[in-house]
Amino acid sequence: MLSLSELKYIADAQSSYHILKPWWDVFWYYLTLIMLLVAVLSGALQLADTKILCCLPCKVEFNNRCVVPLDMHKLNSTPSNSLSHVTPPIRIQNDLHKQQYSYIDAVCYEKQLHWFAKFFPYLVLLHTLIFAACSNFWLHYPSTSSRIEHFVSILHKCFDSPWTTRALSETVAEQSVRDRKSRSLFSPSGLSTDTNASKQSLLVGQASIESGLESSTSSVLDKKEGEQAKAIFEKVKRFRLHVEQKDVIYRVYMRQIIIKVILFVIIIAYVPYFLTYITLEIDCLIDMQAFTGYKRYHCVYALAEIFQVLASFYVIMVLFYGLTSSYSLWWMLRSSLKEYSFEALREKSNYSDIPDVKNDFAFILHLADQYDPLYSKRFSIFLSEVSENKLKQINLNNEWTMEKLKNKLVRNSQDKVELHLFMLSGLPDNIFELTEIEVLTLELIPEVKLPPSISTLVNLKELNIYHSSLLVDCPALNFLEENLKILRLKFTERGKIPRWIFHLKNLKELYLSGYIISDTLSTLSPVQGPTQGFQDLKNLRTLYLKSALSRIPQVVTDTLPALHKLSLDNEGNKLVVLNNLKKMIHLKSLELINCDLERIPHAIFSLINLHELNLKENNLKTIEEIISFQHLQNLSCLKLWHNHIAYIPAQIGALSNLEQLYLDHNKIENMPLQLFLCTKLTHLDLSHNHLTFIPEEIQFLTNLLYFAVTDNYIETLPNGLFQCKKLQTLLLGRNSLMTLPPLIGELTNLVQLELIGNHLEVLPLELEACPSLKRSCVLVEENLLDTLSPPTAERLQTCLDKC
Repeated sequence: MLSLSELKYIADAQSSYHILKPWWDVFWYYLTLIMLLVAVLSGALQLADTKILCCLPCKVEFNNRCVVPLDMHKLNSTPSNSLSHVTPPIRIQNDLHKQQYSYIDAVCYEKQLHWFAKFFPYLVLLHTLIFAACSNFWLHYPSTSSRIEHFVSILHKCFDSPWTTRALSETVAEQSVRDRKSRSLFSPSGLSTDTNASKQSLLVGQASIESGLESSTSSVLDKKEGEQAKAIFEKVKRFRLHVEQKDVIYRVYMRQIIIKVILFVIIIAYVPYFLTYITLEIDCLIDMQAFTGYKRYHCVYALAEIFQVLASFYVIMVLFYGLTSSYSLWWMLRSSLKEYSFEALREKSNYSDIPDVKNDFAFILHLADQYDPLYSKRFSIFLSEVSENKLKQINLNNEWTMEKLKNKLVRNSQDKVELHLFMLSGLPDNIFELTEIEVLTLELIPEVKLPPSISTLVNLKELNIYHSSLLVDCPALNFLEENLKILRLKFTERGKIPRWIFHLKNLKELYLSGYIISDTLSTLSPVQGPTQGFQDLKNLRTLYLKSALSRIPQVVTDTLPALHKLSLDNEGNKLVVLNNLKKMIHLKSLELINCDLERIPHAIFSLINLHELNLKENNLKTIEEIISFQHLQNLSCLKLWHNHIAYIPAQIGALSNLEQLYLDHNKIENMPLQLFLCTKLTHLDLSHNHLTFIPEEIQFLTNLLYFAVTDNYIETLPNGLFQCKKLQTLLLGRNSLMTLPPLIGELTNLVQLELIGNHLEVLPLELEACPSLKRSCVLVEENLLDTLSPPTAERLQTCLDKC
């Protein structure tokens, strides 16, 4: 048995389905109830009447039918006699027993009563049950009931959600603003004496309306309601994805209407015909003469009159039912119910992205429109991405308050005020009140839209977009065009370079990394490409590309010949063609990092203005081409680090203008004496190599400020090293030094000393003669500090703690 709670649930579920029942479904429901009452009433009368037929033996026959003797007398008499003589009534003799009459009544009911008159209540009940089953089958069919139940539950949540009310109120308010604006624009000119004043008042009024709308609705949703609305958006997406794939509900509903129409045709075809067989008088011919003495009986059907009335009423009900079914079938056939368009709603509302739906989703919405179009209107709000983004923005603003954003402000390594936002759903509006922001970094934010309010960030000069898609409004683009100097974009998926980048005419540094580069840079040629391109970045001086390229893109060498710095990180892929580098004669800095280069490209030697060359993390084993660098008179910094170089050619001495040389992380075993002919060297890094000694000739590098031989096999230090009086940084860690010469005290400008990882037992007392060490750090084992005098040890320990 069902419990009361289960019965209540069934009743609630049935009542909730009324929004998917058009008017004809409701009409069918009431007609079915009336027909059911007809069936019940007919059956009750038939069961209650214990003597349905009442039969008498036929004693007088005329024309092969029973007649009353009085009627026979009237038929045989003349008209004149009938006026002058009145025959007294003749009594009919009844010679049968009561039980014999009961027996005759029962036999005549079974043998002579027409089957329609006998089973009329059951036929009405059967027809009614079929109609009722067809009207409810689509609600309980396994493939449709789950979808309908899911839709109804979501629809009620959409209807009752505070977010729905907020969205509709915004639409109404914005529509009123547009109407006021249009009325003001088309008002007669004679009504205003000052056009500018009227326009200004119009703008002020519009702004006040919009600000009032924003202030009144921004606090409509609390955190809980916002989360509930967010959950509804997800449910609607999943429901649409599931329901739009099939048209099960449509086909089931169509079939049940067809069954109703067919049943209506069948009923109308035979019921009116058989209705004439329900008669009051029945002539019953049964061969019972041996038992009763008679074989013909005259019977009366007691329920004939009322059954004729009920049957006629039932036919009328069926006629109404059939006409309604025919109309619903016509509605199904004439309308495109597998498609549902929100075009009218898109025109009236500010949600122009509401998508059209199809299949069962469209059919359900058409059914809901027959009940009340407001349901579909409220439901459509949760189909709009614009609506969803607005909800996300409100939730985001509630979460990221001004105090929380201020706590995220930091000073980066360039001493700039930076705000780094990570994995958010958008940009909080409170950001645009932090006018001190100089660098804005957005990382792993799916969709970022820069509104016009970004113009309040007057100090913003650098924008970093990592693994995010950025949309820029025209007013925001105008601001970035004038103010932005540095832009960094990093992508993880293949795509296209945003076109708004090429409008940043004042941009000086552009950093692009990701799969996007390899697909799009080669197509942005000045001839075949679009009207906007790299050629519009007139002030661009630094370009950094990190991707997998086979050649330097032609668009870079052809449209950016005035570029000062080009950095290319090829992520370990081989860079083959480099000849087009010759066009970039104004290039001052070139970085070819991780490009799998085995030789120094000859195209580099044509860059006469080159100041810095960085060939980090390539596959260089020899650098014999280094002699050609003497043609680059301006080259001052050469970085050949993180390669497989085994030796330094003697031609290195021809680079007399070289100031910085980085050869660390290679396989170099010796330093050629010609290296010390580069007397302008200030930075020399030979760390992480296979060096065993340092030549005495290092003393000729009198301008040396930085010298690093960390992680080698050096056992002793030459005295010439301590003749480099300008030396400030000396890195000798992880070698095989046994002692540190006392001449270390002559390096009075030394500010950083690394000795950790050697075999030293004591530190020379002459370290006290290096006063500048107190301004930096000394990397040395703590036990060696005990070998110094207490004041010196304390001073060095203090520096070490600070480090």
